[in-house]
Amino acid sequence: MPPHAGGTLTYGGYLRLDELLACQTPLTDAHDELLFVVIHQVYELWFAQILHEAALLQRRLEDGDSTGALHTARRIAKILKTIVGQLDVLETMTPRQFASFRPELGSSSGFQSHQFRELEAVLGRRGFARDVLDERLRAATTRRSVFDSLLRYLAGTGLAVPPDALDRDPAQPWRPRADVRAVLATAYADERNPAAEVCEALVDIDEGVQEWRYRHVKMVERIIGSRTGTGGSSGADYLRSTLFRPAFPELWEVRGA
Repeated sequence: MPPHAGGTLTYGGYLRLDELLACQTPLTDAHDELLFVVIHQVYELWFAQILHEAALLQRRLEDGDSTGALHTARRIAKILKTIVGQLDVLETMTPRQFASFRPELGSSSGFQSHQFRELEAVLGRRGFARDVLDERLRAATTRRSVFDSLLRYLAGTGLAVPPDALDRDPAQPWRPRADVRAVLATAYADERNPAAEVCEALVDIDEGVQEWRYRHVKMVERIIGSRTGTGGSSGADYLRSTLFRPAFPELWEVRGA
């Protein structure tokens, strides 16, 4: 039923605040558990928004809409800056404060975030373990990635993107190609070209994701040190292994061309 059915729409009704604020249900009486819950729920809301924006970004790229693609890519980059900033709040929690409720988390872990895995797929990651391939993630790994959409955008501007790069099977992982780097170098040759700006906006997104990964590693080290993470993960060691893996490697490599 719509929140305004049978009456005037209110702020609380529009935002469904009664339902939203009923979702914070800590498992202990520890003061800091509420902060932990709120931070992670807000992350998931932002991940949902990034996925929403990424779908629009791909449509705008494939429609050849430079202005729209720039606007959307910049919004995604700003959201990534915001979620990095949230770690400043989480880092006010000391190791002892986290330990006061950590045993109750059981096997739950941030590694189980379906939306973050879907975001990784949208940015081009493939090869997920079968046990995490739910319906949405499976669909995301068979659609074109953001980089695939960028190549279509560049082809639409008249750049000679190799046809087999445009028509490749998007379910396969992207393999860096010298001929695609050459196309990107041409796009960057004129910095006044909208294509160069669009490429830079995607670099901002890539850098934002990498920055979030780095800050996440340092937050985990700060709160649990080298101990095993919740859910049985290797904690900070695993997170460190995910660093410096760009989603769009050619956009970084072309800088040395």
